[in-house]
Amino acid sequence: MTNCQSQPDGRLGEDEFNWLARRADGGFGMIETCAAYVAQDGKAWAGELGVDRDDAGLPRLAARIKQGGAVGIVQLFHGGLRAEPAVSGLPVVGPETVDVVRLTEQFAVAAERCERAGFDGVELHGAHGYILCQFLSRTQNPRPFEERARVVRDVMRAVRARVSPRFCVGVRLSLEDRGNAEGLDLDESLQVARWLADDGADFIHASLWNAAKPTHKRPDEHPIPLVRAAVPREVAVIVAGALWMHADAEAALARGADMVAIGRSAIVNPDWPRTDGVVRTPVTREQLASVCVSPVFQGYLTRWRDFVRE
Repeated sequence: MTNCQSQPDGRLGEDEFNWLARRADGGFGMIETCAAYVAQDGKAWAGELGVDRDDAGLPRLAARIKQGGAVGIVQLFHGGLRAEPAVSGLPVVGPETVDVVRLTEQFAVAAERCERAGFDGVELHGAHGYILCQFLSRTQNPRPFEERARVVRDVMRAVRARVSPRFCVGVRLSLEDRGNAEGLDLDESLQVARWLADDGADFIHASLWNAAKPTHKRPDEHPIPLVRAAVPREVAVIVAGALWMHADAEAALARGADMVAIGRSAIVNPDWPRTDGVVRTPVTREQLASVCVSPVFQGYLTRWRDFVRE
């Protein structure tokens, strides 16, 4: 989850460390970092974790996540057109202007750095309108479909070639248009998932926003079985989207997901895996502070409707 809790220069912040450590201690099987930028020109917000250099504090975080009993994953990210020059100090780049060879190498080097630091894997952030998603978009990258998919495939192959076979590599995808993810087609997204599986992906993470809802393109079909059918059985399917209760997660698993990703529920309840009760929002700042959500993160969360009670 975006949380703005690292240092201004991208090094691991103590608040970010404590936030993730508390969730590792809460019983989650895998702890994934916030979107961590692979290059300075991809930085999209103040306090974002950086994985573009060796002194970011990654080994300490990897060790602490393992101490809590969880697998540690870093989400590799480049904001592209959604990066923020006021934060990065550099002009934004997108599908028309970025050096693709350099971008691919930046993701590969970052993945190698994460493995060296002791993490168990990485997730390529290809969702939510960031640079890999921008390449997939018909509206932001008006090229033939195979060409639009080429960059995320090249990045997957480059990362897979740079890390060891035991290091997990997956990708997060938006399947259809929503918010900043635009110009996406369900069937194209399913084909991208197939190609990425061929290219060495260990998992496909479908960002659905609401995992209980059907697809927009075909309202009589649910997206989870479609993703499960699109990739080989050995490629795991992870699903995220409004999974507040254990019953919500079990429903997603019953539809074909292998794992579920818990976001907002984990903010308010770091012990979610071990408890069946949901902490109702809005919550107070005092409640958030008690579960290692810093004042900076609390401020970010006030942008979410009905999440923080002021």
